[in-house]
Amino acid sequence: MKMTFRWYGADDPVTLEKIRQIPTMSGIVSAVYDVKPGGVWSEESILRIKKQAEDAGLEFEVVESVPVPEDIKLGNEKAPQLIENYCENVRRLGKAGVKCICYNFMPVFDWLRSELEHQQPDGANALAYDEETVLAMDPLKGDLALPGWDASYTKEGLKELLNAYSKIDEEQLWKNLETFLKAVIPVAKEAGVNMAIHPDDPPWGMFGLPRIITCEKNLRRFLDLVPEKNNGLTFCTGSLGASKDNDLVKMAGEFADRIHFAHLRNIKITGDRQFQEVGHPTDCGSLDMYGIVKALVTNGFEGYVRPDHGRMIWGEKGRYGYGLFDRALGATYLAGLFEAVEKDLAK
Repeated sequence: MKMTFRWYGADDPVTLEKIRQIPTMSGIVSAVYDVKPGGVWSEESILRIKKQAEDAGLEFEVVESVPVPEDIKLGNEKAPQLIENYCENVRRLGKAGVKCICYNFMPVFDWLRSELEHQQPDGANALAYDEETVLAMDPLKGDLALPGWDASYTKEGLKELLNAYSKIDEEQLWKNLETFLKAVIPVAKEAGVNMAIHPDDPPWGMFGLPRIITCEKNLRRFLDLVPEKNNGLTFCTGSLGASKDNDLVKMAGEFADRIHFAHLRNIKITGDRQFQEVGHPTDCGSLDMYGIVKALVTNGFEGYVRPDHGRMIWGEKGRYGYGLFDRALGATYLAGLFEAVEKDLAK
């Protein structure tokens, strides 16, 4: 296992120097942020991140993410060229020493929350989700105001995109994902890169949009589309754990050898399709973090780990979910779990 930390570049208030001081930290998780989805990243931009990391005593072996353009998910006439552009990015990243690429296949919206500063009893604030709040909005009427989605869409552009997806059901999305994988995974294998799809967050459909990377059955189906080691998972406990139907300990054990990247965080389920993000330890929320780590280690997980979303604590202000203090606490807690489990198994 290698412990890593998300870094958003030179403008990130959490600097590389601060990340380096977190015990057990091996490297950063980052990306080229000034190229639109579908574009090809310059080798200079990739190597610049690598040098910045190495100068700070850190590795740059994980990219999160190389965004998949909507045209690929829609499977339209633009998809073939955009897939080739994606493959070129994989080649360039592999050449620069990147070992793992995290990406997602969520239509239109990335992670969604209904609240960014949900107040908690101890004075911290964190991201939260309430289904009623979300579904009370109608994106086709332009009254969508959700944290976590790409606000670069214009009102008309969003309507156009949603109308395009009205012709795409889950099975068609599966077919478009398979087309993408069959083109990209051979390139990734040759480049020495593991591809790690991120689960849908939260793991259910909304606004009529299909979501398919949501549960144990679908993860199994995904891995069977291209049964190569390089075709793997980002195991995000906060995303999959939002559904009461997902047994994360069981899933961690079953898929451990195909999990290349683990986003480990806890959440507290507060109702039907309602949850808030909490501190990382098991006692803080609804997920058995010890059980998840034990299942990963016992079944051969050897990938990268990062402490996922953290609360804002001790008066910190910053990028929602990505402050320093709570994620640093999470990293040391998780490192302790891994050390304990590994030493117990070695007895």
